[in-house]
Amino acid sequence: MSGDGDPAAFVALHGAALRASGVPARYWDSLGRKLRGEVFDAGDYFGIMQVEEVDEEEEGDEEMEEQLKKKPNPGNGPCFKVIVTNENGLQASNPDSVFLVDHAWTYRAEHARQQLLHVPGLLHRMAALMGIHFHGEIPDEGSVEQVLQEMWKYNQTYQLSRGTAEEKVPVWYIMDEFGSRIQHSDQPSFAAAPLFYMPQQIAYTVLWPLRDLETGDEVTRDYAYGETDRLVRKCLLLPWVPTEVLDVSCVTPEPSDEHYQAILAENKEKLPVAINPPVYVKDKVFKVFTDIQQVLNNLTHPRFVFTDNEGEADILYNFSHFKDYRKLSEERPEVLVNQFPCENLLTVKDCLASIARRAGGPDGPRWLPRTFNLQTELPQFISYFQQRDRRGEDNHWICKPWNLARSLDTHITNNLNSIIRHRESSPKVVCKYIENPVLFQREDVGLVKFDIRYVVLLRSVQPLRLYSYDVFWLRFSNRAFSLDDLDDYEKHFTVMNYAPGVTLKQVHCEDFIPLFEKQYPEYPWTTVQADIFKAFAELFQVASAKPAPLGICDYPSSRAIYAIDLMLKWDTSRDGKRIMQPQILEVNFNPDCDRACKYHPTFFNDVFSTLFLDETDNCHVTCLV
Repeated sequence: MSGDGDPAAFVALHGAALRASGVPARYWDSLGRKLRGEVFDAGDYFGIMQVEEVDEEEEGDEEMEEQLKKKPNPGNGPCFKVIVTNENGLQASNPDSVFLVDHAWTYRAEHARQQLLHVPGLLHRMAALMGIHFHGEIPDEGSVEQVLQEMWKYNQTYQLSRGTAEEKVPVWYIMDEFGSRIQHSDQPSFAAAPLFYMPQQIAYTVLWPLRDLETGDEVTRDYAYGETDRLVRKCLLLPWVPTEVLDVSCVTPEPSDEHYQAILAENKEKLPVAINPPVYVKDKVFKVFTDIQQVLNNLTHPRFVFTDNEGEADILYNFSHFKDYRKLSEERPEVLVNQFPCENLLTVKDCLASIARRAGGPDGPRWLPRTFNLQTELPQFISYFQQRDRRGEDNHWICKPWNLARSLDTHITNNLNSIIRHRESSPKVVCKYIENPVLFQREDVGLVKFDIRYVVLLRSVQPLRLYSYDVFWLRFSNRAFSLDDLDDYEKHFTVMNYAPGVTLKQVHCEDFIPLFEKQYPEYPWTTVQADIFKAFAELFQVASAKPAPLGICDYPSSRAIYAIDLMLKWDTSRDGKRIMQPQILEVNFNPDCDRACKYHPTFFNDVFSTLFLDETDNCHVTCLV
């Protein structure tokens, strides 16, 4: 890397990251030198000290026992502290008072178990670091499970800002024995932050003092750095300082109007001005501008022709999100567009949960799993989790990023510490995991999870006109369902078409219905589907019940298709009957229609006829609202 030894080159590459992490500029030159030379000189300044624990039997003092239970040291083993051992202490003003901490283990959460089982020496090192007794030579599932439970007290995280969606999935890491033994304090003596060092493509943790320290002073950092709200801090520190927050109400009302205004501003979406609905001559042929290959390959209806000139198009059918509706509505109000302003209220998971509360009150409607926004509703979630725990109810949850598809960075767990820590990696919701799904008998495998994808067509918001495409798509897990092995992707997930080397089971909906009815003769598909459609109608009614940005914008030139993914779960009706309750999982904008086009060549002709011509007679669609 030319110019790597040049301090200016180091700052050019890493200045933005250092600023964002709050590393004072006085340390940058020294930090650059230490990174280039791989200088790990913390041992010259600090030492790890084992703290003797008081023998609980001798110590009859209950208060002391309480304090022991709340010891800051993560893990089960002996208690450690890091202290300043250098005889001259440490001066914060000294530009060399910055230190590198190595990472003992770097991984993505979904690979953790396999790495502990197969990477030589990893389980030994992690067990020793976490105070877990492991004496065997060969990794055993029990020890691996203990490390997987305990590691959330040690995990730190960062995310790469560039690359594919897969490459942007958060990375977790555990600092070496020195870094991992730095304890928490509300008045920390040090700050720490990860830094991805570009020339080596390696991440380190940077450690620097917040004040002058003398020999014997303890090195501490704030495990809830940056959080000032007392209740939220208490929640964030729960992995290390166990506490109950049962006094916090777990009610989650719909957020304020300001919340939706802030989302609009963050999305940089400009709402349209009011326009009259466009009127077209009876047999008009529409010019379509699109960058979607599936449309270009499959739209053959005689009343639609393609144009490469966006300026002359009657219909803009774009893959990416449209932002400036104001300009479009002022300059070309007659141009039709394949999306609605504020449709993110449906397609982003935290917004979907918020607007759904209009249908079901603070707990949400029966057709949506109970959902909490971890950024804004963490105390309510922990209270709800602890209440369920106390009542002995199932407590499996699924953590999902607000805005990633294909099950990326999605984790199923019953470990509260894991959920609390996942909040640090990227904005997430946590949804009640469906512990009693309706299963499908696969001859080769047994009873597996499945989900169903419907494509819905939104013709207008005021009045609400919503259609469903008559074909639905099915996805199946590859292993028999049970509430264990929560990181077994092929048991708990159904999205197999993106996983390399994984079998994709396909069943056409026409073949599925008789098989389903044979397995569940008391539940005719027409009745199940009627409940599904009722849920869809309710969802779009609440999504359009308020004016933008609190609801989907009533823009007369907008049309859209969405894919709704759902599962069925066993529930009990109000009169005590066992029922199949639809559970909406997510709503996708501009879904992949590859399978639709492959097996139903008229798919886009039907979509365009319904949305742009208002002609549904010979189309495979059903009116829902």
